[in-house]
Amino acid sequence: MDVNLIPLLPATQVLLTALVVMLLDLFIKEPEKGLLAWISLLGLALGAGETVLLWGSQESAFGDTLLLDNFALFFAQIFVGVAALTILSSIHYVRQTKIHEGEFYELILFATVGMILMAAANDLIIFFLGLETMSIAVYVLTGLWRASSQSSEAAMKYFLMGAFATGFLLYGIALIYGATGATNLNQISAYLVEQPTDWPLYLVAGALLLLVGFAFKVGAVPFHFWVPDVYEGAPTPVTGFMSVAVKAAAFAGWARIVLHKLSPLDTDWAVPLWVLAIATMTVGNLLAISQSSVKRMLAYSSIAHAGYLLIAFVVGEEWGGLPLLFYLLAYSFMTLGAFAVITSLTDQEHPRESYTDFAGLGFKRPFLAMAMSLFMLSLAGFPPLAGFAGKFYIFRSAVLSGHVSLAIIGVLNSLLSVIYYLRVIVAMYMEEGGAEGKRFGQSPYLYIAVAFAVAGTLYLGIVPSKALEWSRISYFPLD
Repeated sequence: MDVNLIPLLPATQVLLTALVVMLLDLFIKEPEKGLLAWISLLGLALGAGETVLLWGSQESAFGDTLLLDNFALFFAQIFVGVAALTILSSIHYVRQTKIHEGEFYELILFATVGMILMAAANDLIIFFLGLETMSIAVYVLTGLWRASSQSSEAAMKYFLMGAFATGFLLYGIALIYGATGATNLNQISAYLVEQPTDWPLYLVAGALLLLVGFAFKVGAVPFHFWVPDVYEGAPTPVTGFMSVAVKAAAFAGWARIVLHKLSPLDTDWAVPLWVLAIATMTVGNLLAISQSSVKRMLAYSSIAHAGYLLIAFVVGEEWGGLPLLFYLLAYSFMTLGAFAVITSLTDQEHPRESYTDFAGLGFKRPFLAMAMSLFMLSLAGFPPLAGFAGKFYIFRSAVLSGHVSLAIIGVLNSLLSVIYYLRVIVAMYMEEGGAEGKRFGQSPYLYIAVAFAVAGTLYLGIVPSKALEWSRISYFPLD
């Protein structure tokens, strides 16, 4: 029997790059380890090129358990781009903190492989394998700064809580399999269509357990307790990678499985999702206000943004698909850029993450301060930046689908977030002291990564039409 391997190409390219980096790491001397970063970036560039060449493909492999469609390619491009910017911004950081370079780069690549599989999975087992590939790599990345006790503590917390959430996910998959006799999403969807009523109670329970597993991965309330400690303790580039790529991967799986394939169950989880969205955005914003660490503030901010993204699932597939994809794209640039600026403040022994460390940055490092200001204003939803466009289309989808109250609560929460985002800008331009931050000569690649993030944040806010069209053709129609 012929096996179609084309759907595996993007993931295979990144996997081969990871294996090459891992093997070369054994033979290259310590002063030459910087070469591994460029090999990683080359492999990611080749993977990105493959996703562009394969755009518009409709392929499947292994009995329709793995798909290659625009939806999978859209997210593969996000994952590859985020991984590349993470590596670019951390070249100086990993040397400064004495993190093993080869391990760092290869784990970023292995995590990216898992994410690509999650977005392409058309079977719950394949999705789970991708999720675990990603999760195990990220667990190790979190604790990779061995000289930091906070990093080790964060890794242990993340591992224990992640294992707990994995149990919920597996129980959910088992119950769905017991009810439908399948783990393939096409077969499960066909079962739900053919039998539109009188579903077994354990099928609905299985779907709700899936929601719990997904809610943990995106940091939704009340499954958010791990987020601030893990984000604060992990190496800063890893925190940015987790905040963007891990969240996007979870939402990609959630969109294909819950929003699309299990859409007949919408009425059963509409109310839980409505409560989840409101609680997540509100709790995230309220707790972010009281933080003294910018990194910890951004952790709670990521919880709040998960709440905004959950609105897309409340409004359903017809209205929620396009704004979900566009918002994740916009969120990637502004959040990754913000963490890159925090990375620039780190010295060999101290992470430099508090508001006081940002004091006077506007006069010491004008470019970094300008970039951080743009990222904060974008996250707050100020026009004409990417965050404003993303929130506008998310809230618009809620209004058009009849969830006006949800849109109003979202707007009020967005206004609430201005308090802590502007606090960073005030510290940079109206206070004295603080950390120096890296000069361009010290960390040129970090500056390049920040510049890319600034360009993306401005482009998606000022000229969002092409990205919106890209999001639309990536989501409609899903297989």
